[in-house]
Amino acid sequence: MRLLAFGYGYSARALAHRLMPQGWSVAATIRHPAATARLDVEGVNAVPAGNQRELTRAVAEARAILVSSPPDAEGCPALRLLIPALARAKAFPDWIGYISTTGVYGDRRGGWVNETSPLAAQSVEGARRVGAERDWLEVGRGMGLTVTVFRLAGIYGPGRSVFDRLRAGDARRIAAPGQVFSRIHMDDLAAGLEASIARPRAQGIYNLCDDEPCSNSEVIAHAARLLGMTPPPEVPLAEVRLPEAARRFYAESKRVSNARAKAELGWRPAYPTYREGLAAILAAEVP
Repeated sequence: MRLLAFGYGYSARALAHRLMPQGWSVAATIRHPAATARLDVEGVNAVPAGNQRELTRAVAEARAILVSSPPDAEGCPALRLLIPALARAKAFPDWIGYISTTGVYGDRRGGWVNETSPLAAQSVEGARRVGAERDWLEVGRGMGLTVTVFRLAGIYGPGRSVFDRLRAGDARRIAAPGQVFSRIHMDDLAAGLEASIARPRAQGIYNLCDDEPCSNSEVIAHAARLLGMTPPPEVPLAEVRLPEAARRFYAESKRVSNARAKAELGWRPAYPTYREGLAAILAAEVP
């Protein structure tokens, strides 16, 4: 069994590390030859994305394909390269997963959304994700490919959590009344993808997130207490100068439902709230 990852970032790495102990081999596309050595260390086979022959061979060998690269102004770069490769190889992998974001829902003023909610992206990046989702699902339907879309909430985990910002002195508790968002631990993300691979569903769309949307300020305060630190004071949003990406984040507020993933995939988050997730990260740091 082989997984091909187009884009080997945080999500793809989490899935790879979950599947490899079960006997899966993993290949991942690269844009620059220098990335080969890094993948070699992890036991991952590097596939030059621009090499048609090698990419065709890789898709022919893949049982599952994960696409996590972001779309650009022309759409999804993986779609432009993988679909011709699949056609050349006459390959029909059991599962193609496309990683999207809950940002496609836009701002809901704290209301709940699910996979049937209208999409209302509020940024160029979000709109591109909407387009990439549509393109993958349409191509999958037209070619008879089993394409599934995953809308991810904010991802956190070891090496990518509020603990790192608190220790660096960079964590800020921004008071944005009514602003809440959903999140997901890296391990729960990988478990959700694995569950879908075990139960492939063409045209499937799943939100992957935990059970308790809440404010970023609340998470930072809890993490600080776990570290034995005094939580940073809250600062009103209007008084904070934020980069563009952060401004977009605080402009949206929504609660994301994971009920469909639970019902159809049999998936349950091991860390149903940020409290369990942060506790596990901290426990893993203890020698």
